[in-house]
Amino acid sequence: MKAMVYRHYGTPEQLKLEDIPAPVPNEDEVLVEVRSASINSWDWDLLSGQPKIYRLLFGLNKPKRQIIGCDIAGKVVSVGNMVKKYKVGDRVFGDLSGNHWGGFAEFARAKTSELSLIPEQMTYDEACAFPQAGLLALQGLKAKIDNGMDVLINGAGGGVGTFAIQLAQLYDCNITAIDHGDKLEQLKRLGATHVLDYTKTDFTKTSDKYDLILDPMGRHSARSVAKVLKKGGHYAMVGGKPSCLFNILSMGTLYSMTGSKKIAVVTHQPNTSDLDYLSDLYTKGQLKPIIDQVYPLEKLPEALQRIGDGKMIGKLVIRVK
Repeated sequence: MKAMVYRHYGTPEQLKLEDIPAPVPNEDEVLVEVRSASINSWDWDLLSGQPKIYRLLFGLNKPKRQIIGCDIAGKVVSVGNMVKKYKVGDRVFGDLSGNHWGGFAEFARAKTSELSLIPEQMTYDEACAFPQAGLLALQGLKAKIDNGMDVLINGAGGGVGTFAIQLAQLYDCNITAIDHGDKLEQLKRLGATHVLDYTKTDFTKTSDKYDLILDPMGRHSARSVAKVLKKGGHYAMVGGKPSCLFNILSMGTLYSMTGSKKIAVVTHQPNTSDLDYLSDLYTKGQLKPIIDQVYPLEKLPEALQRIGDGKMIGKLVIRVK
């Protein structure tokens, strides 16, 4: 099979299109012919090996996994002996980050717990855009959001943010979206009530306060975000710098224990029930993936550089077949 392979940490130029053997699924797995796969910030982290603390997970001197990519959509072409949930020919999508990765290739193996059926009217390009970004947006919002809240979404132009704007709209929230100035008009069209250019305004230094803050960027301390939360407000960090992650884990816990404001890291929990819920919203016309560009497999380095430069709105998709 054709796959984009890398053997050393570095820039996107490390990725090379190679012919390698297709993976063989275990008895509790299926083999998926990948039609489309989307890029996430984790792919950039795995490729670059930065920040270096991540190498404790990815491999100290060289990457443990030589094929990145976790959000896939495709067709089941073989099933293990223990698999009952899926059959050959099923159209499936899901997040492989909990096990094998390997999405930027013509075939990938997956556990059945990682996959859901693709709705009939959903394309492969659309399906692969949902798993990680859609679930992070949903899981960061769903336990705290309520009708009419003042919600702030930092990094609203990314995959998580564009899903989060649409999900918050379902609750008639007053949505403030933060990103680069070039993206703000599109975020308004997507449903943001107010927009801020992060290069000009630090939201933690304004007088506005919020019921709920969803933050995929994670560049502020617990003390800073606490200042702009209303009494009883929630801050959910779903991505960002390791130094801020550690600060939110430690100091955020202290704030949450000693006051009414709740400040926490929300970890990504891949699961089929949340994915099915997002599929249902899509089918009802209430949620759609925002796809910035679609690239062929061999253009993955170019697409990853666009991620690294932060220029996209929504998701970048790699069309494998």
